[in-house]
Amino acid sequence: MFFVIFGLSDRLFGVNYWFPRVFGTLCQSVGIFYLYKLADHLAGKRAGMLALSFYGLSVMWHGVDGRYASYTETYEVMFTIIAFYFFITAKGSKGYFISGFVAVIAMGFRLSGIFGIIALFIASFRKKENCTLVFCAGALCGIVFLAALSLLAGINLREVYIYGFADNFGQGSTTNYSFLTRMVQFHNMFFYSEVILFYPMAMAYLIIERKTNWLVLWAILEFLGINIIGNYARVDLKDLLPPLALMSALIVARLDVPLRYSMVIVWLCFSPKIVEPFLNFTRLFGGEFQKAENYCHEPYIQPDESASRQLGLWVKANTAAQQKVLVAGYGAQVQVYSERISPSIYFNATQTRLAKDRFYRDMRQNKPDMILVPLFPEYRQYIGADLQQYVDQLVAKDYYLDRCMFNYNVYRLKKASN
Repeated sequence: MFFVIFGLSDRLFGVNYWFPRVFGTLCQSVGIFYLYKLADHLAGKRAGMLALSFYGLSVMWHGVDGRYASYTETYEVMFTIIAFYFFITAKGSKGYFISGFVAVIAMGFRLSGIFGIIALFIASFRKKENCTLVFCAGALCGIVFLAALSLLAGINLREVYIYGFADNFGQGSTTNYSFLTRMVQFHNMFFYSEVILFYPMAMAYLIIERKTNWLVLWAILEFLGINIIGNYARVDLKDLLPPLALMSALIVARLDVPLRYSMVIVWLCFSPKIVEPFLNFTRLFGGEFQKAENYCHEPYIQPDESASRQLGLWVKANTAAQQKVLVAGYGAQVQVYSERISPSIYFNATQTRLAKDRFYRDMRQNKPDMILVPLFPEYRQYIGADLQQYVDQLVAKDYYLDRCMFNYNVYRLKKASN
């Protein structure tokens, strides 16, 4: 589903990031609104206002990459919240059908949405007899809709499975961490981030309810999902925020405290760093590379988004439309702004066995006209030595160094001698 948003963005405004982020912000606001309506349905407007505050502030935390509103999680979480809203407020089969359909749309944006579907499916057994069947019918229609949309867009579903799902696991994938690394990342995510602010209220909710209802089930499955996937990216916490925010709102709403005092405390404790918007503003209109077109000296630092955009536009201006360009390692933003096709579908640090085999094959069949090799340490640190060596040998044999820009060495293909 993500291709629809970026495809529409490129069609209307050319290559850009602002439209997906503005649209993502609007979708995130829709999710906040439906969480408010869900809390209002459960315990009144007092709980609704508290849920709105808890969730609306937490999605902007640094610990959940809150400044990036165009990740797939934004849309997945919004549709998951809507699915739970229609499920809980359903007064007939229509609500359960919509819930199932919308839940699958959430999974269409990010596969981790399946844990929300599982929570709803289990909860459906506690409803009326036909609830489970109607929910599953809605989910099936959602699957058919996504498959039809993909086929109309010319997307190969087999390749979606291989490259979008299967290749995310195994040796070389982002989930292939040692047990020690997993424990460190687990600690950083769940105990060294702002999410700990939710824990006292979540514990209080569990003690008071003393049962595993749909809300507890939602939280448990989202928590398990984060650990099963095992990537431990900060943005993954966004899946866990809605049930935690609802639990907290329902607990605080029970307290005999005027709403205005409760709201003041929540806003003081849960507010994100206020410097983030100002930092983003400076990045938007320049960043640290703005006045350094040919910036390239030690210590080499990874270019920010502004620099990546400038480099991508330079590549576009200095290559022909039909020429292929490889930006090794962490070059997705540069690649996008260059509007040049990569010689391989793998060009952004994916290092599974399947990915490397496909990369080598693609490079043999589609020799790029330009190769950009990073000089910043993250490239040497996180990209496999075999991939680095392959690229180094390739540029040494068939390419010449044209220049250095934004901490990338720019190599051009040598012209064949007559």
